[in-house]
Amino acid sequence: MQLSYLQKQEFYKNGYLHIPGVVPKVMIDQAMRKINHSIGNGIPSDEVERLRIVSFCSELRHDRCITDMLYKSPAIDLVESLVGSGNLKPTNYGQIAIRFPLMDDPPKVPYPHLDGMHAPLNGIPEGIIENFTMLVGILLSEVAENNAGNLTVWPGTHHQYEKYFQEYGAKTLLEGMPPIDLPEPVQLKGKPGDIYFCHYQLAHTAGPNVTPYPRYATFYRLFHVDKGLSHWPSMEDIWMEWDGMKKVVQDEAGKLI
Repeated sequence: MQLSYLQKQEFYKNGYLHIPGVVPKVMIDQAMRKINHSIGNGIPSDEVERLRIVSFCSELRHDRCITDMLYKSPAIDLVESLVGSGNLKPTNYGQIAIRFPLMDDPPKVPYPHLDGMHAPLNGIPEGIIENFTMLVGILLSEVAENNAGNLTVWPGTHHQYEKYFQEYGAKTLLEGMPPIDLPEPVQLKGKPGDIYFCHYQLAHTAGPNVTPYPRYATFYRLFHVDKGLSHWPSMEDIWMEWDGMKKVVQDEAGKLI
């Protein structure tokens, strides 16, 4: 299963891609059963905020019910059609991300971030940017409307941040989010088994959830095998780790000449 040229063009332009129906229902059901069993055993109230940022059900993060959704489904072929076969370090865990209903009225306006920046509860030390290559999200529950805990993205900001870092240096991210003019955000919808691919450098967040139901998803942060060498350079040249995107990147660059 491979992505088409048109899909890659969309990914180039927007920095994200939504592919419906990738993960089989049997795998979704198995993961949901184990996740809900875990939650049914209780969540310490003083841990909820940290778990919301890091991962719920920490004992399941390495379970095959989580990792198989990425590696034993068509998802991995789609991933490699973007970055090239064998170009990613294997990962043996995922983030179990649940967005429980809030009582906010009206919902709070979502604010964007890039992953890998220090925050009080995320375990990343100050003075470090733990950037990666691709964010993969798998929906485990239906998201049919806005403000339902949607993965929220700011299309095209991967290009804007690339230009900013080319001018001012990637390490300026240590000082906080770059001051760029943001486009309107898009709250992504979908059904269980749908997959989202996001470029690392795309501004995103989890939107508010004011529906009656939790939103369930898993996320995987994937690293290029040469990330140790490309750590900072890949933020100033955002396609250097994406071998499967070379043709599209070359064609789009040619349009600017």
